Amino acid sequence: MNRALQRLSLICLAMFLVLMVNVNVLQVFRTSTLAAEQGNARVFNQQLKNWRGEIIAAGGPGGQQLVIAESRMVKGGFFQRYYPSPYVYAPVTGYDSIYALSSPFGATGIEHAENTYLAGTSPKLAFYNLKGLFTGKPKQGASVYLTISPRAQLAAYQALAALGRPAAAVAIDPATGAILAVASYPTFNPNDYTTFDSVKLAKIDKRYRNDRNQPLLNRAINATYPPGSSFKIVTSSTAFGTGKVGNPNSTIPAPQFYRLPGSTHMLTNDYNSPCGNGNPQIIFAFTVSCNTAFGKLGVTVGPSALHRFADAYGFNNPNLTIPLPVSASRAVIGAPPGYPVITDLAQTALSAIGQFNDTVTPLQEAMMAAAVAAGPPATGIDIRGKTGTAQNGPNNSGLDDAVFTCFAAGPGQQIAVAVIVQGGGFGAAAAAPIAVKIIQAYLGQH
Repeated sequence: MNRALQRLSLICLAMFLVLMVNVNVLQVFRTSTLAAEQGNARVFNQQLKNWRGEIIAAGGPGGQQLVIAESRMVKGGFFQRYYPSPYVYAPVTGYDSIYALSSPFGATGIEHAENTYLAGTSPKLAFYNLKGLFTGKPKQGASVYLTISPRAQLAAYQALAALGRPAAAVAIDPATGAILAVASYPTFNPNDYTTFDSVKLAKIDKRYRNDRNQPLLNRAINATYPPGSSFKIVTSSTAFGTGKVGNPNSTIPAPQFYRLPGSTHMLTNDYNSPCGNGNPQIIFAFTVSCNTAFGKLGVTVGPSALHRFADAYGFNNPNLTIPLPVSASRAVIGAPPGYPVITDLAQTALSAIGQFNDTVTPLQEAMMAAAVAAGPPATGIDIRGKTGTAQNGPNNSGLDDAVFTCFAAGPGQQIAVAVIVQGGGFGAAAAAPIAVKIIQAYLGQH
């Protein structure tokens, strides 16, 4: 009898130890994992009980501020996310939806990038949350202020929407690097993602993701395009930086037809036209966008130098954030070891005019303009830019993308703007007018 009791006691002790180990594993080692479980209704309900911080566009002249994401109390004592100007700011705010920790929905845009502040879980808010324990107030998120200019952002969206083609625009303050506008078209309504009904949410998400117009794609920072002639900014900088060209008034060779090195392919200018007298000043060749002049100049500076200066502008950077993650722009010509190395001089010539494997985001285009912006503001609006007509498809059979990058100065303000219109044709016709509207809105002149 005693032996049977001993065995039973040992079994009970073993079960107790297993239970204690399991409890400690759950409470110590699996806390985060369990909190992230999609079916964890307690965590889900709790996150909707807390007020999430506002996202506020607060950049640009005049001190204008606009709430672009907020939380509203709804039935049941829950807070639901609301976006007052959804289509205009969707590429900036993204969305915050249910099951943000583990589902295919979750959070995107600034809602994701600044989530710890908005949700109130950042260690920097610990003291503030500790005060809440004594006052009985629920956890409250912090508001996030952005450098986005309401004027520039609205003008960018309206101009893109009026054109009606897939396109994007980015604006930057050259003096500080502040992002003033991130617009993409077509776009989506982030309010669609704030429903508490997971079945409805799945249908909404599927509809957006299956839309061939890709409204969820942030074309401003996550789509890349051929830069076309706008890459001549990089080629010019390389020529000046390496001393191959002395100054903007220096002359460079610009034949009417240029046979690419080691190739039978002839490079020509638009409509096979000559470039001035065949030996123009580089500023003239840049203004009229002579392909032969810059193709030949690319060969003169060489692929390694061209790649080095492209890197300095921001190309080939896979870690760029604003704080949203940005797709890398690529200039692989003359890349160092570890990259796909391309040193062929014929390909270098094509890369120098933005027509080989070069790709850019609209953000990269704006960064190029911001980098060269200089000089004090003018009394009026002084715009300086570069157009691009980027050819696409096998043997250039696709519709040309329209590219325009520029910087402008007004009284006390500067702005750099880039616009890319997919299939838009000539940069001067499709992209430049959009940039002008953004500039006028930002500088307060119409």
